[in-house]
Amino acid sequence: MDPAALRKICLSFPGAYEDYPFGPETAVYKVRADVAGGARHEAKLFALSSMDSQDFYVNLKCEPTLAAQLRTVHPEITGAWHMNKTHWNGVRLDGGLPDDMVRDMVEDSYDLVVAGLSRKQQEQLGWARLAGARGENL
Repeated sequence: MDPAALRKICLSFPGAYEDYPFGPETAVYKVRADVAGGARHEAKLFALSSMDSQDFYVNLKCEPTLAAQLRTVHPEITGAWHMNKTHWNGVRLDGGLPDDMVRDMVEDSYDLVVAGLSRKQQEQLGWARLAGARGENL
């Protein structure tokens, strides 16, 4: 995977956009829903990536138990630098992991972040809540 492919995946999700608050070498992918009257809710980060093909990585949110399992099995996955290592994995993108696996981890990160938004925001994003999420039955 290269930076352009990661960017395409991250921007494919509803409400996703790219920001560069730390400078041009670090892309931050966030999700935000519109609200009535044109106002916007605060954006939530779901991926942070170096855009340097020589030191290419992405930080992704992950369910804590799965995060620990992935780190045990894949040396390319560690606790994310400068982030809560219980909930965030740092994923080295040097070709050691299949692109489909990286795509799935990005989608899982997005879903975990959107699951924490209000129901109204989730609906505005067109996001389908998983059955039983937050103890609710659908």
